[in-house]
Amino acid sequence: MSPAASRLARAQAYPARPVRFIVGQAAGSGSDIFARLMGQWLSDRLGQPFIVENRPGATGNLAAEAVVRAPGDGYTVLFVNNSNTINATLFEKLDFNFIRDFAPVAGILSVPCVMEVNPALPVRTVPEFIAYAKANPGKINMASAGTGSTSHMCGELFKFMAGVNLIHVPYRGTSPALVDLIAGQVQVMFDVIASSKEYVSSGRLRALAVTTVNRSNVLPDIPPVSDFVPGYDASAWGGICAPKDTPAEIIVRLNTEINAGLADPTVKARLADLGATVLPGSPDEFGRFLINETEKWGKVIKFSGTKLD
Repeated sequence: MSPAASRLARAQAYPARPVRFIVGQAAGSGSDIFARLMGQWLSDRLGQPFIVENRPGATGNLAAEAVVRAPGDGYTVLFVNNSNTINATLFEKLDFNFIRDFAPVAGILSVPCVMEVNPALPVRTVPEFIAYAKANPGKINMASAGTGSTSHMCGELFKFMAGVNLIHVPYRGTSPALVDLIAGQVQVMFDVIASSKEYVSSGRLRALAVTTVNRSNVLPDIPPVSDFVPGYDASAWGGICAPKDTPAEIIVRLNTEINAGLADPTVKARLADLGATVLPGSPDEFGRFLINETEKWGKVIKFSGTKLD
């Protein structure tokens, strides 16, 4: 059998046993929800279970290390998100290089964050917020789901581009940060839209803007930050990577099936309900996206001076 025929046969036979789908966030998190949605699609399409394993810790690095050490045979894949590209600069020392040691498989989704404030803060628009922050430097507390989280980095990007001084208050996750934001212990947060939508809709929080350049179908009346801070663009996103030496034909097979899922009306509708849009494309396109995200957040981290050991 020729090498090309051998590779084709290997791709057609894949997967012959269950696939470990490792997620660096806890069960019930946004990443976990999105991973399980795509894992179920892949299980149904490929005839073998894609078993989600949650390995939270070290802002996603524990899960990444587990996949780096796994054989590159297509039977261990990683759900990747903003944290992986942020960690590349955030941590002084890692046992792996995210861009070098992972093979991009496919993007899955992109979802806006929402810039939201406690209703007691006397601002209703982004320009009013910027003016208030400049008049009260160092007096506005900005909550996040933790140092290096997407909510933290979206806030740091805003501070950098809007030229305001906000005090970062990291929490151990989104839920406790929202509790204190609603109580008025902190004044502003940049949160993934899915976890804040109900608080905004009920009036317990006031949405000023979404972080993507386009409006969200979930909060259609809320303008983008970029309407007031030109060039601002940030989102939470997710995709799949594999160990770097995973055979190309297996990566192509997974990419093809994932893109089929992103084109499926039921999957698209479920993602839309969660405020997400699909992020289809080739492995090379997703690889370029990861490089661009790593560079973008690297600049924000260096501006903010944030570091973790």
